[in-house]
Parts: sequence; structure tokens; C-alpha cells
Amino acid sequence: MAVTDADQVRNDAVEAALGKLDLDTKTRLLAGQDMWSLPAVPEIGLKSLVFSDGPIGVRGVRWTADDPSIALPSPTALAAAWDPGLARRAGRLLAQEARRKGVHVLLAPTVNLHRSPLGGRHFECYSEDPYLTGEVGSGYVNGVQDGGVGTTVKHFVGNDAETERFTVDSVIAPRPLRELYLAPFEAIVANAHPWGIMTAYNRVNGVFMSENAHLVNEVLRAEWGFDGCNVSDWMAARSTTGDILGGLDVVMPGPVGVYGAPLADAVRSGEVPESAVDDAVRNVLRLAARVGILEGAPAVVGEVPAPVDGQALARELAARGFVLVRNEAAADGKPVLPLATGATVALSGAAARDARVLGGGSATVFPERIVSPLDGLTAALPEGSLTYSVGADPSDELTPADKGFELRAICRDASGAVLGTGSLPTGQVQWIGDDLPEGATYETMASIEVVGTFVPRESGEHAFGTRGLGAFTLAVGGEVRWDGVQRMGNEADPFEAFFGAPNERARITLAEGEAVEVSLTYQVPDVTALPLKAIMFSFLHLGPRRAPEELIAEAVEAARAADTAVVVVATTERVESEGFDRGDLALPGRQNDLVRAVAAVNPNTVVIVNAGSPVELPWRDEVAAVLLTWFPGQEGGAALADVLLGEAEPGGRLPTTWPAEFADAPVTEVLPTEGRLEYTEGLFIGYRAYEKHGIAPAFPFGHGLGYTDWAYESLEATPTQAKVRVTNTGTRPGRETVQVYLAPVADGDGRPASWLAGFASVTAGPGESVEVEIPLPERAFEIWDQSSRSWRRIGGGYEVRASRSHGDTRLIASLDL
Repeated sequence: MAVTDADQVRNDAVEAALGKLDLDTKTRLLAGQDMWSLPAVPEIGLKSLVFSDGPIGVRGVRWTADDPSIALPSPTALAAAWDPGLARRAGRLLAQEARRKGVHVLLAPTVNLHRSPLGGRHFECYSEDPYLTGEVGSGYVNGVQDGGVGTTVKHFVGNDAETERFTVDSVIAPRPLRELYLAPFEAIVANAHPWGIMTAYNRVNGVFMSENAHLVNEVLRAEWGFDGCNVSDWMAARSTTGDILGGLDVVMPGPVGVYGAPLADAVRSGEVPESAVDDAVRNVLRLAARVGILEGAPAVVGEVPAPVDGQALARELAARGFVLVRNEAAADGKPVLPLATGATVALSGAAARDARVLGGGSATVFPERIVSPLDGLTAALPEGSLTYSVGADPSDELTPADKGFELRAICRDASGAVLGTGSLPTGQVQWIGDDLPEGATYETMASIEVVGTFVPRESGEHAFGTRGLGAFTLAVGGEVRWDGVQRMGNEADPFEAFFGAPNERARITLAEGEAVEVSLTYQVPDVTALPLKAIMFSFLHLGPRRAPEELIAEAVEAARAADTAVVVVATTERVESEGFDRGDLALPGRQNDLVRAVAAVNPNTVVIVNAGSPVELPWRDEVAAVLLTWFPGQEGGAALADVLLGEAEPGGRLPTTWPAEFADAPVTEVLPTEGRLEYTEGLFIGYRAYEKHGIAPAFPFGHGLGYTDWAYESLEATPTQAKVRVTNTGTRPGRETVQVYLAPVADGDGRPASWLAGFASVTAGPGESVEVEIPLPERAFEIWDQSSRSWRRIGGGYEVRASRSHGDTRLIASLDL
């Protein structure tokens, strides 16, 4: 990347500032001063640099609903749009949110691959394909940085599963490491020039990524030319000397850690050359200069992009990411979707009323509003045309108090005096570092009371409970219902061991609509000696339980009486979330039974799949339509109404192969053996593996149906591009994602049978033809040659395939290199 005059001014300002710092200040600048920021250095005009989680929304430095965040669809949904330009618009919105919250750097995007559908953080990553991931990730990074906010592309590298993620050794051969797992990072460095990278917790081939001098210093920096800041994942840094010599610039969080005073001591003792510290400080100051918080250095972005309507973009993104994988003809011969005008609809599924709009873990934010499928369809359909029944609930486990609750947290000292009060959007208290209500401190807090009111949505027996380790007092209706201590059990999952398992403490019969006072008091343990101070516990609730057969029967009767039945099925936070991997791909609860029962009485059954990653759909051939909505963000219900009623077209194509059943998934090994996770499948993940093993998926990579039809009319191919002409042969405007795959005619280099080489979206009206030129990158014809440790171009014959999906090739052209 060419150095501009502004770059030179920033570099000069960085060098001038660096020259004014003594060793102790330099090493202090490389360590977090708290959970989310680096220290200011007023003597050189440096303000405090602030980080925040931000794959789908910008949380800011406080875990609070007092300052809500726009919640966009999950990264799988963004990737499903197959549109880097749309990802760039999403990034610009998040930069706008970051500036509003005083955040300089987003801890995103996550570009690890969908190596296995069991990966617990699958929803936060884009795709199984490195090229698609790199293109979408580049769009996202460019968008955020268009707005003057930095990114930290993560998790570099080999963090493709969650089990033992803090210590696991991902054992990856050089060729798949280069061609698959490093490839998205390399593409983003080349195409988007990110200002930050986050190194992962795990080892790669025996070396912790925070200390991996080969991959960070030699590959990322020297080979690719990355000149940004390398930030540790939170609590990942382990070795003062190993980290600084391994190319790690910033250790987060702080103030206790392996940098700061320990790093200064290591320099003074001769273990670390001061030049290594200077290199790291230079990278931090360059990041500060780019975001505009270093005096004398012009920010990269002087004028930010025009304001973005967050709700409108969230709604558009959701519809563009929805993937219609099945849409059969109704009795009138037309596809069941979009719904016929005036049709009556029977909606069922617990997730239709209480949608899961975002994934769990560090991606969680608190949106100002959530539009559920029930909300969206109620607003869009004529009065009297929609009925709703629960049908089946994916979970019978207590969850943080939410719908019907109005709660706040009151912090008190040992005398009972109030120190501070904070609002709570749910019954979950999750305060980390300085994320405490104003006036409260870890040193002075003796108790926290979650207090408020609950207005039941249903009459019956309500269960209340706790999650967390320590002493609790639970009261409902002014009466103490439980007083006791929750101790650590034998939980295998480290998150569950830390938080404690959910426990039911009381059951109370309540009446619908009648408010009752609730309270949960927690005795705060002494955490002042911990390197990372945190308080985490939850006030839990579960509504009245009805017999599953009764719920299904109720939904069946409603479906029998309606023109169309819409069933929403979903995963839960206990099924897919950060911190653990999945054991199977089954939908929880009796949701499969609900779908089959409804489909048996209504041939126009539409199933909405509210999941961030693949699940088994054993009834997929028994229903008229299947629409995958991922975790659709705060406007998901409104977008769903748009798509079902035909106001918008489902724009998505699968970014990952959808297996027919768990046993068919080619890669299911996500559990380490003696601390090692062997990537024995080599290059063959996702569609590459399905093709190699001759396995037919439920729905192939790239699959997705719109509301019109397309004819592929011509294909011309050269070594640098494919030119494809398509015609909209349907009756309404539409969008098509043209995919180009390469397949070697003969191969002696162990390559997959075919791979994605390029794609583009086109729009056209009825009868309109469009010609699109799709670049074919040089890397599409190259392999990593371990003997020469370089890329090698492979000549010979290729088929260039213009396709609607990996399983649906429409045109083939021959190409000889």
C-alpha cells in the first residue's frame, strides 16, 4: 500500500511521540488500564484508546441497557447475502454506533472458518469457504474503517472450535493452514488494510498464538505487510518475554498482566531488547493516530460518512440474509411463498413470540427493541387473519428473567446503605472490570439486590431460580421463597463451572396480568485479589409448563383451520453459544414433532428456522417451504413479514453446507485428544469434503431460492475473469447471486474437485438480461508448495462453472493455462 502525505505526517507524529516516552511509560501503554481501554499519556497528547465487542452491534464499555445498541443479524446471515458492499454498509453503521459510544476500535470481525457444523461459535463466523469469508470480511472492515473506527480481525488463527479453546493445540499442516485458515486473514490484510488483528487463545502447531513469532512476525507482518496493532484475546497473554518477542503489541485486559512493570523489568534484565518494546509502542501509537486521538496526527477519516438509519438497515440486512431453501407449489400451482393476498395464517412455535435474535457470549448487545415474528406478522397482516399458539418450546430450562419483568440492581455496602443503582434488561447480572453502577466498587459492595415487578403473560405455576456461585435470598410477593448457597458442582463445561448451573428454587401460582414484586439478593464475595474482577449471577424464571401433546394439538387445530401454517423452530443459548461446542445438530425439545403434526393437516406449511448454524431438518421434504433466518437481529420479525408477504425477496444463499443429518457431516471432530485437535481432514472441509466423499447434503453450499426464475445464457472465461449473461425469466424483479467455481480437468496436486473462485450479485426486472464480469483471482489457480514455502501456479485444463450453487451448475467453459 502506497504511503500518502497524510500517512507520512502520522508516521512522523508517531516517531516524535515515541521519542518522548521513557521505558516505564512505554510498557504501561502496552497493557490495558482496565477491561476495555489503554491509558492516556497527556504529555504526548495521547488520549485513552477504547475497545469494544462489536461483530453485530457495539456494546460500548458498559454491559447495560441504559445505552442500547443496534443489533444487526448474525455474521452467518451477513455472509449469506454474498455481498461485500452490503457488509461495508453494515460496517459503516457500526462505526457510527462506535463513535456515538466513544469507542475507537471494534473487536471484530470473526473470520475463522466453519470447519465443522459442531463449532459452538459458528454463528459468529461467516462461512466454510475462505474466499467468501475474505470478501465479506473485507467489506466489513472497509466499512468500519470508512467511519474512522478501527477493527481487530479475529481470531488469528486456528480458533475454529470452542472446546478447551484457551489451551488447545490446533495441529494444522502447512498447506491447509495457508489455503484455508490463513487465507481470509491474508485477503483482508490485502483488500482492507485492517488497523488491528486479535491473536487467538489457542496454540497452532505447538505454539500459543500470542507468542507465535512465525505466524505474526514472519507471515502476518513481513510477508503480508500488516502494519496494524496486534491485540491479545482477553486473558490470552501468558508470557512477558514470549509475547513481546512473538509480536504481541497489546495485552488485554489490565491493569494486572504480563506487560507493564513485568515488561519493563524484562528489558532492564536484558531478557527483552528495548527495540521490541519500541516496535509494539509504535504500532499502538499508529492505531491511535489513525483513529484521531494522537495530537499532531490527522485521523485517517476527516469527514465521516452520511448517517445511517440503523433500524432500516437492520431490517434490510435481515431480509437479504434469509435463505429460502425450499418453496413448493401450493394447490393453485404457485409456490407457497410469497403468501397469497388475504391468506389466513396459523403461527406457532415458542420462538415466534420470543425470538432469538443474536448469539450468546461476547457478541451480545442490548437493542432498544426486538421485533419478533409474532410482532412482525401482527403488524403486517389484516386484523383477524393471524392466530398464534406456542406449539412447542425449545427449552424447558429456567432462563434469565425477561418478558414481563421490570428489574433494576441495587448495590449496598455492609451497613445496608445504597452505593449505586443500575438498570437490568433481564435478570442477568454480568459486570466485568469497571462495568459497575456509578458509586459501586468491588471493595465496598456487600450485596446486590435484583428487584422489580413481574406481570405474568400466562396464569399457572411459575418457577423461579438462580444461577451463580454464592449465597442468595429469593423473594416473590414479599415472601422469602429460598435462602441458601449455590456451590460449584462437577460441571464439565468451564463456563458452567464458573457461572454455576441453573437451579430451580421455588414454584408459585400466579395469575395472568397481575403484577407481583420480585427480589433476588446476592451476597458479593471478595474479588479484590483477582486479576480480573467480575460479578456474574442470574435471577431465573420459567413460565407454566403444559403437556407437550396438548401444546402440539392446539397448534394442529389452528393450522387445520388456516390457509397457511407458519412454524418457527429455534436453537437455544444452551445449544449454540460461545464457550462450548455442540454434541449434535438436533433441534431441542419437541419442535420436530410439532412441524410434522402441523404439516400432516396443512399442506401449505412454512417452517422458519431461527438458528445461527446448521441443524437437522428431518421433515424438510414434508413441508411446503423452509426459510432459514439465522439469528436475524432486532428487526428480524419485520423483515420476516416483508419476505413472507412478498414485499422483499429472500436474498440469501447458503454460506455453509447444510447436512442432511449429523452422521453425514464430513468433519465432526472438535474435541481435543490430550490437548491436541488434529485437523486430519486437510483441505477437505465443507463442500470440498462432501464432494470428495460423495455425500449429498440437505442443501448445498451457495443454495438459495428467490421469488423469480433465472436463465443462464452464456459464459466466457479467461485466466482473469468469467463473463456471465443471465436473464430474469420470472414475473417480478429479483436478485441473483452468480457463482463461479473452478474444477481441474486432471489433478496430481491433491486439490479439491472444485472450489469457489468468484461471485457477483445482479438485479433485473422481468424479462431483463444482465451481463456480469466476475474477476478470477490469481490465488484461485495456486497451491501452497511446502517444499519451496511459496505459492505455485498450477497450469493445465480447468472447467469454469457458472452456477446457482455448488450443486447446481448451469454453464461450463473450458480454460487452459
